[in-house]
Amino acid sequence: MPDGMRLVNKVALNKVTRRLAPWLPGLGVVIHHGRSSGKVYRTPVNVFPRPGDRYVLALTYGADTDWVKNVMAAGGCELFTRGRHIELTAPRLFHDETRREIRVVERKILGLLHVHDFLELHVAPVA
Repeated sequence: MPDGMRLVNKVALNKVTRRLAPWLPGLGVVIHHGRSSGKVYRTPVNVFPRPGDRYVLALTYGADTDWVKNVMAAGGCELFTRGRHIELTAPRLFHDETRREIRVVERKILGLLHVHDFLELHVAPVA
């Protein structure tokens, strides 16, 4: 996505999306901690549940964003989606030009936005 859109999202749209995303299909909020500050952040994302207790998140701004770096460094995060809090672990970045891990409608939309990077996480075992 263009840098200008990134700024608009960060300043305005994310504040609204953060409130709606936990309840809407295909969206969620990643709860993660800053690598240096330890501060808790909430980042709205496109989320796709997959078989085998996996979730795939579309990286609309690529893999080089702070929230992705935070999740990778921590080895996981919490996801709030469809009204549920889910602990996720074992993050894995992958690049997929075909976007085969996501539904057809979103596949086409994310294709128009040139989104090819994704983050796969697994549901953490219950302690």
